[in-house]
Amino acid sequence: MDCIFCNLSNDRIIQENELFIVINDGYPVTQYHQLIIPKRCVKTWFELNEKELTSLNNLLHKQKYVLEQENPSITGFNIGMNCGEDAGQTVMHCHVHLIPRRKGDMDEPRGGVRGVIPEKQAY
Repeated sequence: MDCIFCNLSNDRIIQENELFIVINDGYPVTQYHQLIIPKRCVKTWFELNEKELTSLNNLLHKQKYVLEQENPSITGFNIGMNCGEDAGQTVMHCHVHLIPRRKGDMDEPRGGVRGVIPEKQAY
């Protein structure tokens, strides 16, 4: 298989549970930007089953806590997924971005993920 997430070396994995792994993003938006990746190769979040969705949610909560303990400057998070090429997905293996945010890390954070279409961020 040519899937980069199916062929990750074990030294990239910083956390895992039965169904998911966590790695640091190779192109981080902020410090400690992580990817949560299912061990099963599926294209998008919409293909995850109930057990995987529960496992993903538990791991998101765990990593949020870990990151907040590791770096008290973290005051918020963006959680994002790109589902499909037209939504910006470039690796066709589901992965969830957990992006720590800090007060003042950008001039106007209002609108958050709406910034994927810059002219729609401010409302």
